Amino acid sequence: MTENVNISAAQCRAARAMLGWAREELAEASSIHLRTIVDFEREARWPRETTLKALQAALEVAGVTFLADDGKGPGLRTKPESKVVAAEAQQR
Repeated sequence: MTENVNISAAQCRAARAMLGWAREELAEASSIHLRTIVDFEREARWPRETTLKALQAALEVAGVTFLADDGKGPGLRTKPESKVVAAEAQQR
């Protein structure tokens, strides 16, 4: 897992988009309730740190790397093989 990065709602939405995941797929992969993900991504409420870590871990297992704010803003990228992982996850 990426060290010292607390993912933002925007990073969560972007990571899902890069993987082609629906919120339901993230909920299943992270074992986090769908409503919690919806509220977080809408910035309606901020989840506990353990929840953020679970979301981040699930997205990282699928191939996303979260980048800490280096003065230019936080970011993310995917590993080349992450598209294969995401495609396999969608087939489940």
